[in-house]
Amino acid sequence: MATAKNNKQVEVTLVKSLIGRKKSHIATANSLGLRKIGDKSTQPVNDATKGKLAHICYLVEVKEL
Repeated sequence: MATAKNNKQVEVTLVKSLIGRKKSHIATANSLGLRKIGDKSTQPVNDATKGKLAHICYLVEVKEL
């Protein structure tokens, strides 16, 4: 098990509406803490987060911190 911690973070902003999107895309956005346009969330950079962002890349804007 790796003991080194990755301190990298990204700020994710919802820039498009979730109305009319697939249920799985809405659930992914909600799991990132994004519910309304303009909502921002800070997430750690790891494989799970990268996968979620790849799934809904057309709905969000990502900025490295």
